[in-house]
Amino acid sequence: MNTLLLTWLALCLFFLTALGADQGLVGYGLDPIHGYCTYGCYTPIAFLALSCTTTDPATKAMSTTRLCRANNTPFLETLALCLHTECARDLTPAQLEHYWEFNVFNVFGILDPPDGTPNPPIKWTYQSALASVLSHPPKSELDPTSFVLNQTVIIPHLAWLKQYNSGYGIQREQIVGATYGIVILVVGFATPVILTWAGYLPFASRLSSYFRLPTRLLYPSTVGTYIVRPLPHFLGNPPTRGQALFLVTFFIINLILSTVNYQSMQPHALRPQLSFELTAMVVYRSGILAFALIPLMLLFSSRNNILLWWTNWPHNTYILLHKWIARLFFLYSLVHTLVALPWFYGTDSKREYWIWGAVAIVAMALILGMSVLYVRKQAYELFLASHIVLSVITLVGCWYHVTLWVGIGTWGYETWLYAACAVWFFDRLARFGRVLKNGLRRAKVVQLDGEGGEYVRVDIEGIRWGTGNPGTHVYVYWPFLTALSSSRGEWWRQPWENHPFSLVPSVLLAGRNEGHGPLHDKTTPESVKSSGSSEEHAQHEGAQVDLEKNGHVRPMITTSPAASERSHDHVRITPSTASGISLFIKKGSGVTKHLRANSNLLTLLDGPYTSTPTADIRKCDRLLLIGGGIGITSLLPWIANHENIKVAWSLRESARCLVSEVEGVLCRVQERDVRVGSRLDFDHLLAQEIEAGWTKVGVIVSGPDGMCDDVRAAVVAAGRKGGNTEFELEVDAYAW
Repeated sequence: MNTLLLTWLALCLFFLTALGADQGLVGYGLDPIHGYCTYGCYTPIAFLALSCTTTDPATKAMSTTRLCRANNTPFLETLALCLHTECARDLTPAQLEHYWEFNVFNVFGILDPPDGTPNPPIKWTYQSALASVLSHPPKSELDPTSFVLNQTVIIPHLAWLKQYNSGYGIQREQIVGATYGIVILVVGFATPVILTWAGYLPFASRLSSYFRLPTRLLYPSTVGTYIVRPLPHFLGNPPTRGQALFLVTFFIINLILSTVNYQSMQPHALRPQLSFELTAMVVYRSGILAFALIPLMLLFSSRNNILLWWTNWPHNTYILLHKWIARLFFLYSLVHTLVALPWFYGTDSKREYWIWGAVAIVAMALILGMSVLYVRKQAYELFLASHIVLSVITLVGCWYHVTLWVGIGTWGYETWLYAACAVWFFDRLARFGRVLKNGLRRAKVVQLDGEGGEYVRVDIEGIRWGTGNPGTHVYVYWPFLTALSSSRGEWWRQPWENHPFSLVPSVLLAGRNEGHGPLHDKTTPESVKSSGSSEEHAQHEGAQVDLEKNGHVRPMITTSPAASERSHDHVRITPSTASGISLFIKKGSGVTKHLRANSNLLTLLDGPYTSTPTADIRKCDRLLLIGGGIGITSLLPWIANHENIKVAWSLRESARCLVSEVEGVLCRVQERDVRVGSRLDFDHLLAQEIEAGWTKVGVIVSGPDGMCDDVRAAVVAAGRKGGNTEFELEVDAYAW
């Protein structure tokens, strides 16, 4: 992690260096106008034809070079007279001379031509030009309908004021937008850090315990008991109350910053109508704030999120925040588009910058459409691939939208995109670095004895990640898995597909029966089937029933001696495999359905990653590990990391093979409740911990969606009853 942190800090340093150089944001390193007063004098005559202006015979376009202006008497005298009349009250002669020498040929900070070459020598200094014009003051004023400047004229105060207001109003809105964008970015980034670090203050834990904040605020759902389970009709997963509080606060801040501090500057040269001026300000503000959200949105979605190292917020929380911030980003972009449409469509709809903006907004809409829960459930790999491709298209569209409109280094919009790309590239490079560090691996796939062959164990030798990091997972690549499969119609699956799996250090599976006796010594098996039972009916119909939720199946709390004997032959750990990791996988409808017995499967590993924070759980007096089915995998490493543990595990009859596979680990735990074919009573389990008098109990649950939500609800209910027992909850579920 130290290497990753240093890399991240290096990228941040690069970004801050860019801000301090010729890049940045308006008001924070960029000043496109170079003075509003001088802008008001220069702009009225900046685009008028001079006597030295040339015309392209083919395009009929007129071109006035800097050398032409530097030697044109009417241009220099008219400008000097306006600067003396309008700006001498606010600017010293030295400041005016500096502007004359360095910025007189710049329009919105862009050199003409934009080649970075020095300005040509001007035939007069500012003072010389002023002395020349004062020696024969002009009589006539600038004609607003004229396209030619062939004599020295007076720029009327109203013409100057319109341009002054135009420059001041536009740049002011850019500065306000950039400031508010920074505020939003800092609030989104710093809030998790501040809240985490505040939890380490001496009084924080006492206040949390006194008001029972976890069970009253952090753990409960905003909609019933739905958290890991999606809402009906594929409406998605609701946040917890704590997550909702952050989101509501963040959205309110965005609402306030997007609707306040607009200032009209009439008369206005570019926006003569008040409604047009306000529309332009809304377009600017919404576009800037949308860009400010992009780095935060990408950061929250990344595996190598620095906030995962600095805070105690789990990865699932950042994924949820990523989804909601993405929706806010689209909302800003939609406002930006719809408000600009009636004013700019007629004049700009065929310009390249407009077309690229349309490409970006369409790509955003497609991302949202492809991200609905129904698509993620039915075709996750398709969702993921389209997500990445459309996100790249969105970023490219945003880049060309702003650079083709105002160029690079003018208003600083591209700076937000630099930050976003830094986050994205850092995450991808870190992933690539992890894969390289882990190297090419050969995995052994063992088909377990589950019903229909739906469970496999994947052993990967030579991975020394130790046993001291529970709550971790690894992303696994099998580049040639689908090619080895006999299934057809999978041509679209790509070698770079990867999926997260909880891991068990193989050394844990080596130990067996260390003083507590085998599982089948503790209880007496009883039949799990009865005529007309719900499980028998489900098997007859071929349906899948969540037995952890089904109270009609009679319990069987053991594993058989035969299964134990199979385990001794099946999971024997040798010195070479003890340094590896093992993955227990239940085959799904995706790439895992192709897993078959194989002793030499090419495997790439991106990890390990911490899925849930463990620091607070480790401090608990007692750990209650609640697992359902294959979810036992993420709980096993805890057995080697805490002295006072109880394991409660329920699983279906079809998953009985898992019991024999992990029996060697479970035998180390004196208090264990393993149930095959029956559900656990979560309220009773928690009541037992309260009756035992433990002060702080850590509850870690991993299993089916409904089971995780039921445990959460039981912990919330138990915590609200009062008493001396405090609960710390961690839910290890992949509901991404």
